[in-house]
Amino acid sequence: MYPSTSQPVDHTRDLEHIVLDVVRENLLPDLPADCATDADLFGVGLDSMGIMQMVLLLEERFGCTVQPADLTRLNFSTATALAMLIRGKAGASDA
Repeated sequence: MYPSTSQPVDHTRDLEHIVLDVVRENLLPDLPADCATDADLFGVGLDSMGIMQMVLLLEERFGCTVQPADLTRLNFSTATALAMLIRGKAGASDA
């Protein structure tokens, strides 16, 4: 469903939690393991440099292309929002 160039996607977990794992492993190592998928990522330390790193991670991990118009605070505010962006990109590539 979501191609990966670095690690296989675990389809037994929902995308929101996979996104949280990516954020924790690559950007915010102090993010609690029980962090809610709707937690404000900016409130726990995500910044503009982190957004740019996240774009690269999303493109590599999920095979999607993030466009400049996608670079909004809303799209990167929570794991839920990021998952919606990834799903939208996957749906757009199917069209």
